[in-house]
Amino acid sequence: MKKFISSAQFHHINPMASSLLYSPPPTPQILSLSSSFHSSLPTKTQFFYQSKRRKRRPISTPLRVASPPTTPSTNTTNDIDEVNTQDDEQDSSSKFSWRDHWYPVSLVEDLDPNSPTPFQLLNRDLVLWFDKSNSQWVAFDDKCPHRLAPLSEGRIDENGDLQCSYHGWSFNGCGSCTRIPQAASEGPEAKAVQSPRACATRFPTMVSQGLLFVWPDENAWERAQETKAPMLPEDFDKPEFATVTIQRDLFYGYDTLMENVSDPSHIEFAHHKVTGRRDRAKPLPFKMEASGPWGFAGANNDKPKITAKFVAPCYSMNKIEIDTKLPIVGDQKWVIWICSFNVPMAPGKTRSIVCSARNFFQFTVPGPAWWQVFPRWQEHWTSNKVYDGDMIVLQGQEKIFLAKSKENSTDVNKEYTKLTFTPTQADRFVLAFRNWLRRHGNSQPEWFGNVDQPPLPSTVLSKRQMMDRFEQHTLKCSSCRNAYYTFERLQKILIGAVVVFCATAGIPSDIKLRVILASFAVLSAGLAYALHELQKNFVFVDYVHAEID
Repeated sequence: MKKFISSAQFHHINPMASSLLYSPPPTPQILSLSSSFHSSLPTKTQFFYQSKRRKRRPISTPLRVASPPTTPSTNTTNDIDEVNTQDDEQDSSSKFSWRDHWYPVSLVEDLDPNSPTPFQLLNRDLVLWFDKSNSQWVAFDDKCPHRLAPLSEGRIDENGDLQCSYHGWSFNGCGSCTRIPQAASEGPEAKAVQSPRACATRFPTMVSQGLLFVWPDENAWERAQETKAPMLPEDFDKPEFATVTIQRDLFYGYDTLMENVSDPSHIEFAHHKVTGRRDRAKPLPFKMEASGPWGFAGANNDKPKITAKFVAPCYSMNKIEIDTKLPIVGDQKWVIWICSFNVPMAPGKTRSIVCSARNFFQFTVPGPAWWQVFPRWQEHWTSNKVYDGDMIVLQGQEKIFLAKSKENSTDVNKEYTKLTFTPTQADRFVLAFRNWLRRHGNSQPEWFGNVDQPPLPSTVLSKRQMMDRFEQHTLKCSSCRNAYYTFERLQKILIGAVVVFCATAGIPSDIKLRVILASFAVLSAGLAYALHELQKNFVFVDYVHAEID
């Protein structure tokens, strides 16, 4: 699969693209949007890839009623709160199951095939690893059946099996136990390896368009096999589109992130001089076109043309179409796709995976071609700046909503229009998401296990911890991780060069040679310092909105 245009959320576009998008004739709302992807829609919304390539079925078969229908709150001064369409009213009793869907858990290019990777999905601990004998990615429950030690702390052994690091039990890609070192070679112990109780719990997996998907129900293999994973638009496969990806683990909840990516109007302010401009904010006349248990879709009535779609439970797809005219080449139709998966890992923790594509300025996008000279890790610096611009704002918002939810056991989604004031069409998609979550999503993901846990991360973490790029992104990104350690090695080499040049500068009798050696020492020290400063982009960069004029 090709690489994809990264971005931190639906608006996280390459800096070259963002500067272009916010120059006339394009308007500042280009980077707005966010509302999903693939699923079957009413006829009215088939502008969103009901693919010519092939018909795609809904992501899964619903199983149960998540919550009973309730009457939405209304705003007497504006009908914008009434985002429910007739489709929504008719489908409010339809069933939705959080566990009956394919969830993307990682970009394949960022997974290490030589070691197991831990991941949380719907509050369940998983281990992802590559089964070399069958050339496939596998997902297990992250516990050894022996003494429940985490398999993610294990290793890939000499036979290509996943070996537990506690007592050395090994498991093949099917989950069958292949070795118990402590078992006798004869007698009852020798048969223990064949026991069903010695098997690891395996989940359905699928690789599609560079993404590893996991089906979170280990007892639903048949349903998983009958269901196609959500697909990126056909444009991602066309040679004229340049594409990039990014993923980052965020310490705020699924609903907080989904609300954020459904909100186009924050771009000009939260991401001022990154992907927006404060002085270019304007009304956003978005209209809902359809909604239901599957999600919702809408578009604007302005230029550039922006269409947005949310497909439950976590997929947002956005298309921006810009008509422009350039010297020599004349009229051009620029297209930008920003597709984001907002994966509920655990209460208060969400993985953001963004895949983007565009058909202009391809040379500024990382890629395999010789003329694509910009590295992927450099583009991620900009995308992480977009994440950082939202981070503290959303942390504060989530704290308040959490406090409100504890008052008289209030459901924030039911009381959203009372807790907030949303009088403009710019908030239409935010209200649509909160409405979907209340009507069909039972107001929160269907978590595994006991969710009565310590306080949510956003309520206890410091600003430095909330914006820790190293733990949230760098260690989980193959490009940034390799670049970080390369920078580190180069610094050590340059510091060594400084020591050598300083030590030898006084030896030659020729004053010119001494000056040359001293100059090399200064140059090496300067380069080492520059690398040290640049390396901070992989770790932590403070973001203060008030300091950005």
